[in-house]
Amino acid sequence: MTFQPESDLDDEEVKSNVKTAIEENDIVLFMKGNRLMPQCGYSQRAVNLLSQYVDEFEVVDVLPALDAYREALDEHSGWETIPQTFVDGEFIGGSDILAEMDERGELQTALSEQN
Repeated sequence: MTFQPESDLDDEEVKSNVKTAIEENDIVLFMKGNRLMPQCGYSQRAVNLLSQYVDEFEVVDVLPALDAYREALDEHSGWETIPQTFVDGEFIGGSDILAEMDERGELQTALSEQN
């Protein structure tokens, strides 16, 4: 049996939440769970990578309306998987891309440019 959280959010509310979060935050991570309790390894990895270089970034838990968030995020990023990171309104990538950027020494630069 798969747990499917119920949500009071409809698709339009989720789309609005995504748009607002991207526009109003320098760095925003859409992830499963929250910063203190990520609910998947990829989300944990993204939090750890971002936390190396910045103390503050917005986190949006997509689990309350996962399918609606996937659809809304796809419209902004063209990316299907979660987590997704946006810096200054621009899609950067998921945890694998963040890790690749970190290995090349590009992640810190990308995150610090927003300050």
